[in-house]
Amino acid sequence: MIKLIFILLIVAAVAALLGFNSISGVALTGAKLLIGIVLVLFLLVVLGVIALA
Repeated sequence: MIKLIFILLIVAAVAALLGFNSISGVALTGAKLLIGIVLVLFLLVVLGVIALA
């Protein structure tokens, strides 16, 4: 999932440099959403609510 976040951030940066603001916004929003999901899962693992094998 981290790879996908980096890919979306790179797509957003390239699209912004080329002037495609709508594509950049969509990619950035997707990256933000995935970062939120990763942070929530990380906190659940740290607190011991869920255990990943």
